[in-house]
Amino acid sequence: MGLFRQGVPESVRARLERGERVLARAPVRAAEGEEPLLVATTLALYLPDGHAAPWQNIDQARWTPDTLTFDEEGEGRRTVRLRSEPAEDAVDYRRMAETVAERVTATILVNRFFPYPRGDSATGFRLVARRPPGGSEAHWRVHLSEGLDPKDQALSEAVSRVLGTLRDQMGV
Repeated sequence: MGLFRQGVPESVRARLERGERVLARAPVRAAEGEEPLLVATTLALYLPDGHAAPWQNIDQARWTPDTLTFDEEGEGRRTVRLRSEPAEDAVDYRRMAETVAERVTATILVNRFFPYPRGDSATGFRLVARRPPGGSEAHWRVHLSEGLDPKDQALSEAVSRVLGTLRDQMGV
């Protein structure tokens, strides 16, 4: 058994793909029947409830002393309760936080904001191209500022025009 697999429960190890490596692990609070462990691998973040969140789908991870919260594309917001009570053994989540930040950032190929409806607007849209670890195909996502109407035909045309230009410029 490799150094980084020590302490990783069989329920997580059995789900790892061939060649997938454990990068970090940390104890967390878990509900009855859940593994009290957060595991970061080369491909995903394994949560105590058994869900694996692929790195390319994690957006806006936020850490507090009590929680890790992130948005997962297509799945919604997820929260993991950390062990933070003074009576417990202290847990240092810095390595896990650094691993999550590095793995998520590594999937981002392009991340650009474009003001809309005018060039000096505070609102607009963000175009993001992401690629899974080890993958070759980029997936584009459009994030609209709050208050913009996704059904606005002029906005749709602007996104399409800018996306075409950006794809040509970036080769993605």
